[in-house]
Amino acid sequence: MTPSGAPAQQPPSRRIAEYLRRQIESGELPSGAKLPSERALAEQHGAARNTAREAIRLLAEQGLVTARHGSGVFVRTPQRLFRFGSDRYSLKNRETGLTPFRLEAKRQGKVARIEVPSIARERPPADVAERLRVPADEESVVHRENHYFADDEPVQIVSTFLRWDEAQGTLLMQAKTGKDGIYGRLEDLGHVMTRVRDEISARMPTPEEAEILELLPGVPVLEVLHTSLDQVGTPFEVSRYVHRADQTGLLYDLPVEQET
Repeated sequence: MTPSGAPAQQPPSRRIAEYLRRQIESGELPSGAKLPSERALAEQHGAARNTAREAIRLLAEQGLVTARHGSGVFVRTPQRLFRFGSDRYSLKNRETGLTPFRLEAKRQGKVARIEVPSIARERPPADVAERLRVPADEESVVHRENHYFADDEPVQIVSTFLRWDEAQGTLLMQAKTGKDGIYGRLEDLGHVMTRVRDEISARMPTPEEAEILELLPGVPVLEVLHTSLDQVGTPFEVSRYVHRADQTGLLYDLPVEQET
């Protein structure tokens, strides 16, 4: 064992990173604390300065520290998670006049901003076509892409797919869809959401997603493939939510069905 307590067979940079990580997790290095300089870390651990620099890079990839130009490297302050779950489409929340994201941002004292970079008629991805029950080899959907920000920090990307034959010529083709958003317009078309299906997975982001969400290297995303079903069980909307995993949690409070 080394003075840091890590196994000697680990590369020196990983031993230093592990030592600092334990200090951060124990609170010995609290949020906002400044890390020792590369030179000080190198001397403390009997390593080269480049090795100490690599250790700090490893911590940054884990989202534990952040560099401030001209000031040093500091323990990152954990962000309160944006929590989205089973009540995000509830009538109670809709009656506030706020979308689920704007409501969650308001609860945290943050300013929400939503950008709509594109609304286009497209061929759907295969998984979307299957769930929306539309042809995958035709331009059978409208794809609305939204980027969500809290205090100007990107939080999530949402790609919403609607049937083209329903959306064409309606406010669903516009960035601003009016009162109650897209679900209000879909209700105008006869689709009242009565059930949802969310398929959740974790993965690494695509290069484009990492750029939009301004992710640090090594930070994964949570993907939620959401399907809305109406009063007769017809799927009428599919959305792919890509959340940055370092700021998002998913909370589901569901009843347990009992046999009668």
